Amino acid sequence: MTDTRNVIVIGSGPAGYAAALYAARANLTPLVLKGLDAGGQLMLTTDVENYPGFVDGILGPELMEQMEKQAERFGAEILSVHVTRVDLSSRPFGVWAGDQEWRAKTLIVATGASAKWLNVPGEEKLRGRGVSACATCDGFFFRDRELVVVGGGDTAMEEATFLTKFASKVTIVHRRDEFRASPIMVDRAKANHKIEVIWDTVVDEILGDDAVTGATLRHVGTGEQSRFRTDGVFMAIGHTPNTKLFDGQLHLQDGYILVEEPRTTTNVAGVFAAGDVTDTIYRQAVTAAGQGCKAAIDAERFLEAEAHAAG
Repeated sequence: MTDTRNVIVIGSGPAGYAAALYAARANLTPLVLKGLDAGGQLMLTTDVENYPGFVDGILGPELMEQMEKQAERFGAEILSVHVTRVDLSSRPFGVWAGDQEWRAKTLIVATGASAKWLNVPGEEKLRGRGVSACATCDGFFFRDRELVVVGGGDTAMEEATFLTKFASKVTIVHRRDEFRASPIMVDRAKANHKIEVIWDTVVDEILGDDAVTGATLRHVGTGEQSRFRTDGVFMAIGHTPNTKLFDGQLHLQDGYILVEEPRTTTNVAGVFAAGDVTDTIYRQAVTAAGQGCKAAIDAERFLEAEAHAAG
């Protein structure tokens, strides 16, 4: 007999854990299927300074661990499995992790987003050998080395600033002539004597056999190429929402799940979405957690209305 749950949460970042916490406190006994990137983007972050309640900041993985334990304390069941298929054509919805199957009266999608890559020659071959999208994972290995960070948003500023703890020099390569990052992050990066910027430039190729030795840079205005020596290239160029599972079942826009603001309702009754999988604007831990809270309340009210209608 297939296991049927009131609420299944797919994903385990701030949105997923907040949804699980609120659903658990509503006595809905939610099941959380954590996924491959359990904990979401915050697992790749060192100091989280802007999450309310932590005066001195908190490490991203530590914050996720605390949120997970808090959800478990109130009765959420959390499994380290990766969802491979969903069927939203009828309720209860079908959710599979390989051969394992569950049924869900309501579903909360909190699958987040993944880092983008440049897809230039040398990138894939040298991934893990000097090419990275996670400064906090790999920065330690580049003590006293010279590094490149590609991007111009908050993530690029944060990655570059973090890498200066280890690297002797960090060069930000940005395709435009100004950053789109928030002023405080830009000021912090510019004030760091280890950080330099190359404007109006893109990376055409990453060079090296067994490890990164350099990059071919191209000025977007003149088209002129040059070889730039570096020991590592860190990508900070944005994210792709993890919505492949829901393609053709949920309404998407540029890959992001469309929700009926201010609620978390999707085009399928009983399916709700929260966090970076819906968010093209804010992409903050606190907004993701807030939306996870909303999704759980929406799911609770949906189930209540259904029970009331059934008499």
